[in-house]
Amino acid sequence: MQIKFPFDSSKPVVGEASIDIDKSTHDVFSYIGEHFFYNYPKWAVEVIEFEPLDGKDVFVGATAKQIRKDGGAAAESIFKITDYQPDFKLIFEGLTAPYKHIYLLESKEQEQFTRLTFRFELLELEVFMRPFEKMIRYAIEDGTESTVENIKNLITVESDK
Repeated sequence: MQIKFPFDSSKPVVGEASIDIDKSTHDVFSYIGEHFFYNYPKWAVEVIEFEPLDGKDVFVGATAKQIRKDGGAAAESIFKITDYQPDFKLIFEGLTAPYKHIYLLESKEQEQFTRLTFRFELLELEVFMRPFEKMIRYAIEDGTESTVENIKNLITVESDK
């Protein structure tokens, strides 16, 4: 007899947040995409070590290693850029851990504002963690909000220099 669990352990846990930035999509993408390997550790404050593995250029297939400290525990992972469309989209996915980061840009009001949307997907949640799914989802949603706010603040401060 097969035991059927009331949840799907392969169902992703997702958080998404958007923010308007008073910069063109080109300027925002330049910060997030073109200079990703330099700027990512600035907005992802939980990253304590970061190393691009294929040089400093950003392209589909480029990989990087990061060590993140979340809730006191350090976790290492390697990820790969899977989609890179200038002024529009940057996506990377974990190779050694099941996650995906999606950054989407949309121009608003004749290029004066950019809507940045960040989506984080935890692609799998181990069965023993499913009872904590609501807490994990809340932490992910909180993290996506912090990420877009960090990016906006950094772009604003660094462009005012």
